[in-house]
Amino acid sequence: MHKNQGNQPTGQQIGQNVGTAAGQQYGAHELIEAHEVLTDHIDGINQFELYKPHVKDQQLGQIMDNQLKHMYSSYQNLVNYLHKQGAGSAAPYRAPKAANVNYGLRQPSPVEPNVNENAMDDRDVASGMLGCAKASALVCTTAALECADSNLRNIMTNCTVSSINQAYEVFQYMNQKGMYQVPTLAAQTNQTMVNTYQTGNWPQVQ
Repeated sequence: MHKNQGNQPTGQQIGQNVGTAAGQQYGAHELIEAHEVLTDHIDGINQFELYKPHVKDQQLGQIMDNQLKHMYSSYQNLVNYLHKQGAGSAAPYRAPKAANVNYGLRQPSPVEPNVNENAMDDRDVASGMLGCAKASALVCTTAALECADSNLRNIMTNCTVSSINQAYEVFQYMNQKGMYQVPTLAAQTNQTMVNTYQTGNWPQVQ
């Protein structure tokens, strides 16, 4: 049997010391999740840059610029924290102002894949932005649940909130423009489903 020479770490010790190069220990699982989040951020930023030339509506362009700026800031914040160059305290993307949602279908326009990139319009761009934010929310939520480091968990949680707010901002834009119509159930069906659930009578704690 060969002895462990000098102070060479064993395989088990190497596994236990993941992320100690910068003086901070991270679990393997949370570093893998951080990798997924950072890759998602990069993909999202690149995706938005590809969409930019196809934006015609000024309002949508402003939404994209604001979200792109925050996505890049969020990416930088996470990288800086992992490198121990920042506190990781960036605020989430601000929640959009409340707006009346238009419910019901009003002769929605048919949609289909574009045969070439020149056929992309504002609806295509907005829909892609919405899908990007929804996917990012799932990735960041999963990552937050796997983080042992409390600060890293908070960063991931902020990323989740940011993605949710970005998604709702794009939804509001699409809904007001008639691009995203919200179908509804018949009034009786709707009421029946709501009335299925009633408040419970919990026993009083002595």
